[in-house]
Amino acid sequence: MTERCNYLWRLLATAIAFSLFGLGGALFSLSVFPLLFLLVWDAEKRARLSRRVVQISFATFVRLMRALGLLSYRIVGAEKLDRSGLLILANHPTLIDVVFLISLLPNADCVVKSSLARNPFTRGPVRASGYICNDSSEGLIQDCIHSLRAGNNLVIFPEGTRTPLDGSLRLQRGAANIAVRGQRSITPVTIHCEPRGLAKGQPWWRIPARPIRFTIEVRDDLPVEPFTQDCGEAIAARSLTHYLHDFFLSQSKPHAKPGT
Repeated sequence: MTERCNYLWRLLATAIAFSLFGLGGALFSLSVFPLLFLLVWDAEKRARLSRRVVQISFATFVRLMRALGLLSYRIVGAEKLDRSGLLILANHPTLIDVVFLISLLPNADCVVKSSLARNPFTRGPVRASGYICNDSSEGLIQDCIHSLRAGNNLVIFPEGTRTPLDGSLRLQRGAANIAVRGQRSITPVTIHCEPRGLAKGQPWWRIPARPIRFTIEVRDDLPVEPFTQDCGEAIAARSLTHYLHDFFLSQSKPHAKPGT
């Protein structure tokens, strides 16, 4: 009986959390971000302020989910993110991975679907934050390199979508192309959750039997130079993509037990 009540509470709490997330996003889009466009004329300064607002709101959402008993988490190696111009590549097991990562980065840039820049509820934060839209592959790569050179911390999920429940990985080559062409080291981040929830193909209301435990580990930088020596960019990107595939598979288990 106790387990059933706990499950029903977490189901209700999940609905509350995501409803507040959506409501907060709509209110910010109608108030905070229009004010930023009105009061801050410098695009670079406006983007930094907007990204800071997004970071704080995402961090608040993560803390809310923990307070409601929906999840627990442990961040390992967060001090490695206290730098600028990082190319952060992560695996993507859950719906809220981007929320976790951006909550740790005051000046995070990311790639978003171009449709979000046209959606009236998301257009404000996307435009104000200067997030990169995935309109074209070639232009996308150049925009990402430019963002890194400007000192932004760029968050990318090389899979392009959430990891299937069977754990199989299929990495796209775009992230490796950014690293190779931009001559930028990679900061890998591994995200592990147990039990699986908010995964690809799972609606938000299909919650696991117990709260999700997250371990998010910031790994040591991966230099790109060994992959670019004595070969062209295409071969280097292909080799790096294969390496990243094997790396994320091998690091799928956490090094530390997640706490509360």
